[in-house]
Amino acid sequence: KHKQGVMGNPYVALSLEIYHTWLEQVHTVHAVFELSIFNHSKGVYCGCKASYNFDVKNTYSKPHCLIPLQELLKSSAFLVDDSCVFGVEILKIDVSSPEKKDVVVQKKATTVQNLFIQKKGFIKGTYTWTMDNFLELDLKHFVRSPTFEVGGLKWYIRMYPRGDKYSNDCLSLYLSLDDSVELPLEYGKVVELTLSILDQKNVKHRTATSGLWVCGQGHKLVCVQGMGSSNFFGLKELKDPLGGYVVGSSCIVKADLTIVGSSNDD
Repeated sequence: KHKQGVMGNPYVALSLEIYHTWLEQVHTVHAVFELSIFNHSKGVYCGCKASYNFDVKNTYSKPHCLIPLQELLKSSAFLVDDSCVFGVEILKIDVSSPEKKDVVVQKKATTVQNLFIQKKGFIKGTYTWTMDNFLELDLKHFVRSPTFEVGGLKWYIRMYPRGDKYSNDCLSLYLSLDDSVELPLEYGKVVELTLSILDQKNVKHRTATSGLWVCGQGHKLVCVQGMGSSNFFGLKELKDPLGGYVVGSSCIVKADLTIVGSSNDD
């Protein structure tokens, strides 16, 4: 549902992410890659070539539009039995650091992942977390909401009131899965997530929407891609007494989830 401009039609778009744990603080990774969608009728991948400089504070490339959403939903070439196939090919990687050390990167084959776009039957859920002691929190550590359930999965909101190690004077906010859930390795769901900090005075809520892919790894359930943001809200604006985001010592966070599809649906 990516839009090109405020009034633009929604597109199916892809972006590429690099994991924080792979990067050292000083590394910059220049990647050339191709994001694509599979045309079943012609038996070929259709996509676009792009490049991006990744580092610890820039781990997502910008979204690249592949096909208008409405065109995809009507297509028999790209959408077969409610299934879409997307691919990414890493064409070139260069890693630089202040020490000019060479980093050997092994080339791997194209990765293909089956994702599903459901035309109906979305599962939606909302959770509101009211913190009446926001200003008294231990700001050196993250705080978490009570666990809540949406789509048969247990979730919680994780907040760093002073920001995590990747933030720039911002509050960091994430959605996480409860790790007590055990599911099969092949389990997977696509979830659309909107996180908000509510404006209690002026109704000018601060929101951010992203998609994420939830998958099983053995008996562990993990979230990948778009769980939240290190720089969700600037601390100066958040605590501005003229604003309504912190009233007294109260701060309200809201999570809206839509389960878009699942790899184990019939």
